[in-house]
Amino acid sequence: MWAGSGRRLPVADLSLACSWLLAAVEPLGSCMAEQGPRSSEAGDAPPAAKRRRLLAGEEKRPGCDERYVPPPKKRNPGVSFNETHFAETRYYFEGGLRKVRPYYYDFQAYCKGRWVGRSLLHVFSTEFRAQPLDYYWAAARAGRLHLNEQPVRDLSIVLKNNDLLKNTVHRHEPPVTAQPIQILEENDEVVVVDKPSSLPVHPCGRFRHNTVIFILGKEHNLKELHTIHRLDRMTSGVLMFAKTLEVSKRIDEQVRQRQLEKEYVCRVLGEFPENEVICEEPILVVSYKVGVCRVDPKGKFCKTVFQRLSYNGRTSVVKCFPYTGRTHQIRVHLQFLGYPIVNDPIYNMEAWGPTKGKGGEINKTNEELIRALVEEHHSKQSLSILDISEEDLKPIVGTEECDNSGCYIKPVESMPISAGFCRTEDSKDQKEAEILTCLQSSDARPEVHEANPEKASSSGNLDGHEEEKDLLCKDCKIVRPDPSPKELVMYLHALRYKGAEFEYSSKMPAWALEDWDEN
Repeated sequence: MWAGSGRRLPVADLSLACSWLLAAVEPLGSCMAEQGPRSSEAGDAPPAAKRRRLLAGEEKRPGCDERYVPPPKKRNPGVSFNETHFAETRYYFEGGLRKVRPYYYDFQAYCKGRWVGRSLLHVFSTEFRAQPLDYYWAAARAGRLHLNEQPVRDLSIVLKNNDLLKNTVHRHEPPVTAQPIQILEENDEVVVVDKPSSLPVHPCGRFRHNTVIFILGKEHNLKELHTIHRLDRMTSGVLMFAKTLEVSKRIDEQVRQRQLEKEYVCRVLGEFPENEVICEEPILVVSYKVGVCRVDPKGKFCKTVFQRLSYNGRTSVVKCFPYTGRTHQIRVHLQFLGYPIVNDPIYNMEAWGPTKGKGGEINKTNEELIRALVEEHHSKQSLSILDISEEDLKPIVGTEECDNSGCYIKPVESMPISAGFCRTEDSKDQKEAEILTCLQSSDARPEVHEANPEKASSSGNLDGHEEEKDLLCKDCKIVRPDPSPKELVMYLHALRYKGAEFEYSSKMPAWALEDWDEN
């Protein structure tokens, strides 16, 4: 009997209805089977010919168009960090550095327009290239990949609009300087701090807990802050946050109207002119991934005024007054003038050529410039200063393309950085062996021992317990040398910010004093 119908169907009609219902459910069941547990044979990577079709987005399972996709969840506007996020891991201090214990993190993304109709394998191979494809197969078997909150075991599944993809990773953050964040002002409207060098303002790239926002929330109980302006990761100085959205909008309007007076101080190479210098060269972003800009006629209008404070026979201390707020504006203009910041890890490098970019003389394409910068840092074992890893290098040496859903990297397979980054057959076999080991382990997240971070040592032994290694995590297998605290300081400091109703200043940094000893 049909519910609420009040009548019975003849046997023939009932049989017909059941046949219709089974026919409708069968394709949906086959699609859901893709996401459920499978035998070890079914979960293995597909043959080469089928994999090529999947990568091209040509392979689709019949009947899977009926796969149900729930509507997207509404996200709360504004600040989205809470106690759960702050409790993901813990800090410890070692060798003048603030470090974060590795932790598990869920990367989530709704299906972009260009992904619709493509397989997961295609998306991983073209846009998530930080890991090889065999990693994603292993991640799927280990229960690390979810689609719409359901585990995905088969990467051939085709994406649909509003699909929610989640990838659970074991996350390692680079260390930052242990210098504490000094609070300059706190009232009902704003929080103003003196940001140390090497700390990003908010989560980005490989940084999450080692950021100003998270440290203020975890250690100073200052939460739900709204970013008013930003400083480069390697730039120190005055940084303001609003406590309410209304205050944020009010000050942001002053920023847009260029009513905010900004004063910086830096130490540059050479004898800077005694007279006031004005630079109005346009600046173009070369790479968002690495964070590199250059003077270029196609760039955006910029204006910076410079005044020399002192000269010690080798370097000069200069005050900088940026009238616009372009990315790396002060650093790029100083490079163009021929006086780069002494320890600038980007704009005072040999990769720019014999004159280090003075007068805009670079004689390299954007791709050649990025490749040269990465090679130079790789030779100095300082890639961590750029906040990139060797796995990031493949997508870097590609071309950036944009569509209605945003910008992404189109890789150039024929542009290896250097022989040191090539993957040999031996390393490939070793990786496959490691993945087989992982597939034999539990699907659950490995248990990580809780310990007292204050007793951490360089051996990784915390409070007498050795941290668990994640078998899928490449970073767990690599021992990287820590940068020295000196390497994490760049001689550029935001000294003063003044608006219509406020003015906040910090002390002159030690390296900007006239009697400072460079040694």
